[in-house]
Amino acid sequence: MKPKRVAWVDSKREPKCPSNPAYPDGVDLDATAGQTPSCYVELPYPARRCGYFLVCCDDCHQSVVLTTAGRRDDPRSVKLLCIRRPN
Repeated sequence: MKPKRVAWVDSKREPKCPSNPAYPDGVDLDATAGQTPSCYVELPYPARRCGYFLVCCDDCHQSVVLTTAGRRDDPRSVKLLCIRRPN
């Protein structure tokens, strides 16, 4: 698989709610429902504050947005299902 591009977009807002204590070390997101092929992307953790990550795959051209709040329960990784189409 080709590299994934990750950009964080700052919403310029500070979090207003406390983080979820069930995730003191961040959240590993899995959007594959157990299917393959998939890819794993580590995210810059923790995010500075409220905003979102834009993750783009250079292989299958999928783009996803993951929101952040600048808290300990922000996403630290994501596993995505590849959406390559057969030729």
